[in-house]
Amino acid sequence: MSAPDGAAPDGVDLVTAASADDGSRADGAPEPARPRRRRRWLITALTVLVLVVVATGWLVFRGMQAATALVHAEQIVTQVRASVTDANTEAVTARLPELEADAGRARSATSDPIWHAAAHLPVVGPNFAAVATISAALDDVTRVARPALDGISSIGGAKGLRGTDGRIDLKPLADAAPAFARAASTVATAEVSVAGIKPDQLLGPLAGPVKQAQSGLAQVSGLLTGAAQVSALLPPMLGADGPRTYLLLSLNDAELRSAGGIVGAVAVLHVENGAISLVGQRSTLDFPFVPTSVLPLTDAELAVYTDKLGRSVQNSVMTPDFPRTAEIVTQFWRNRSGGEVDGVISADPVVVSYLLKATGAVVEPGGLSLNAGNFLDQLLHQSYLRLPDPVAADGFFAGVASTIFHAIGSGKGDARKVVDELGKAGSEHRMRVWSAHPAEEKVLARTPAGGAFLSGGADGAAGVFLNDGTAGKVDYFLRIHVSVEAVRCEATSTTAVVRVDLAYDPPAGIAGYPRYVTGFSRTDLPTGWVAMNLTAYAPVGGTLVSTRLGAGTVGGQHATERGREVELFTSRFAPGEHATYRFEFKTPGATPALPVWLTPTLTSSGLVTASCG
Repeated sequence: MSAPDGAAPDGVDLVTAASADDGSRADGAPEPARPRRRRRWLITALTVLVLVVVATGWLVFRGMQAATALVHAEQIVTQVRASVTDANTEAVTARLPELEADAGRARSATSDPIWHAAAHLPVVGPNFAAVATISAALDDVTRVARPALDGISSIGGAKGLRGTDGRIDLKPLADAAPAFARAASTVATAEVSVAGIKPDQLLGPLAGPVKQAQSGLAQVSGLLTGAAQVSALLPPMLGADGPRTYLLLSLNDAELRSAGGIVGAVAVLHVENGAISLVGQRSTLDFPFVPTSVLPLTDAELAVYTDKLGRSVQNSVMTPDFPRTAEIVTQFWRNRSGGEVDGVISADPVVVSYLLKATGAVVEPGGLSLNAGNFLDQLLHQSYLRLPDPVAADGFFAGVASTIFHAIGSGKGDARKVVDELGKAGSEHRMRVWSAHPAEEKVLARTPAGGAFLSGGADGAAGVFLNDGTAGKVDYFLRIHVSVEAVRCEATSTTAVVRVDLAYDPPAGIAGYPRYVTGFSRTDLPTGWVAMNLTAYAPVGGTLVSTRLGAGTVGGQHATERGREVELFTSRFAPGEHATYRFEFKTPGATPALPVWLTPTLTSSGLVTASCG
């Protein structure tokens, strides 16, 4: 029978029941609670210990699996690196199954729940996380490697794209484009994930390999991105979808401008289904100075370059922004011919000297043999001594350009060497390309070849550019060297000091050179001297902290262009004089590297990088 609420069941004393509930025994003796609690803690501790031992053992086992796979993968990667450099895709493809298997094992070993939990432990957690991230990245990359290698093999099987007639076979490029795009996207994602690892939080033996993986993935990502862009852009730009017309600007580094040298000549190219033909040449005399700019100039452009930027084709390269140069040149062409073009290309004489390494010597119409060793001296120095008449000099330059173009266009020389030398020229910012087709230009502007320094292609870069103020051709004797002298990397910014050395060393008789060589500066500059304008640009949102000339601080003319601080300086050099500028740039935020765009010259590249590494 049930007891009423509040009453004890039949036969049970309430006091006894209460005593039992508070830890006392029914006979009145106290329950030994402490030993019971000890047993509970002991069982719990033993359970945890067993779990820790099991988990540790599992982690050790899985770690050994991952380490073995990654070490083997590293050995394979080292062995195939030379094959990649030599474009020996067969050797790479032969080892790919091993690499795929190793990457898969490493990913499997580092992706289970226990490993994931270990990655969140204090102190040692980042090491587990780093191994898992690298394993996953390697697995992802190997999965897209085969289609990309197949594409490279297909292109390589087409005699390096260029036939003996000089025509470029576009089909292999077009066929490979989708695989390159997928591979580039996958590797870029892998690069970002691995770049997020902080080596300074890792154990010593792991930090070094992680840094190597970060560097290697960045290089591979850059190469694949370039391959994807080239394979997508080249077919239409080379006339796969119909004929195109381009203007080729030949720059003259004997009279420097921001993009290289002054525009010395303009060639007209016809491109159709991979075949490139030179169909016309124009001297700069065909584009005389005009009284007002052919296009409206911004207040910043007027402040930095004056209206000369838009009044002559020669000066259209005063701006470091090639899309702006192309717009101005295209307008000059419209005004002269009434026609439209599909794009504008520029190249300096150093590019031609590189190509002569691939084609071998050529003979220009006057009978002069030109090769990689004598080309720059003959074109930019000796010709001025032989040809005091500038019209005759223009005729010589046109003949040289036609001869070299014919040599390349007819398939002379090693095709792969031609591609390699063009790649080298592009990496030094010596070649620029602009497309009048918006979809193509959108892609080009994000590449070094696009030269979009001010129009969105290089917001994080600083710049130092040179514009000759002599109005002559004596910069051939100006030796320029640019280097990064110091880098300071902080949590909120990166600061770099860029050193620019200029030394003017002309022949003793420079004052006796033809007047169009020594210059028409319309100033009090003595004959045989050189005047050089330097323009320094901070990164967008960054600052130009200071400028030093020699041992002292120097100030210049200030301006702002496209969100950049700009400062202008002028130096005048007598024969034998030199100067050293130091520009201190600061970024608006933390960055692992600060690219610095430069004027490519006969003695210096168009890019240096200040790296925190």
